[in-house]
Amino acid sequence: MECSASTKTRGRPREFDPEEALASALRVFWKHGYEGASMAELTEAMGITKPSLYACFGNKEALFKKALDLYERDKLCYIKTSLDAPTAREVANRILRGAVKTHCGDSDPQGCMGVISSVACTTEAESIRKEVVARRASSEAAVVERFERAKAEGDLPENVDAKALAQCLLTVLQGLSVKAQVGAERKDLDAVVDTFLTMWPGR
Repeated sequence: MECSASTKTRGRPREFDPEEALASALRVFWKHGYEGASMAELTEAMGITKPSLYACFGNKEALFKKALDLYERDKLCYIKTSLDAPTAREVANRILRGAVKTHCGDSDPQGCMGVISSVACTTEAESIRKEVVARRASSEAAVVERFERAKAEGDLPENVDAKALAQCLLTVLQGLSVKAQVGAERKDLDAVVDTFLTMWPGR
């Protein structure tokens, strides 16, 4: 990341690591959502002043999008790798297990950053909601494509609607995130995954 990696304290520059600062911003957005994260909380967590934040990352919206990029790369990478599973059922299993591990862990905030931010957004932050929705649509399209391939390979029955199945999977995925955010225990979320997979269509 290219930016001015220093901020002034009493006239003297203090170096900071932009990547570490962005990781700290990510945790604030993940915990509070876009609108719930104040500039004061962000600058305090990042260890920089507001002018340095603007100089390095742009405004709050630009910072959120950079944090969302980091979140997708580091926290949601399981979705992309899950698509390489040999069967559609295993794709679903890996995606859901990855979500439970990511959204119900001990070290990171609970729930999904995208869901938290998009649900809480008012009309004043409509651009953020649209950004999150667009990224989610991209992920859904990749899952639909994988399920279409599963049908062509005979892994899924011909009468299965690949798009509807993908939407069903991602609806469960988002539901797991919401339950994690409100304090559901991991064993209970794993039980939801187990139950969902028993209903998976197969030949």
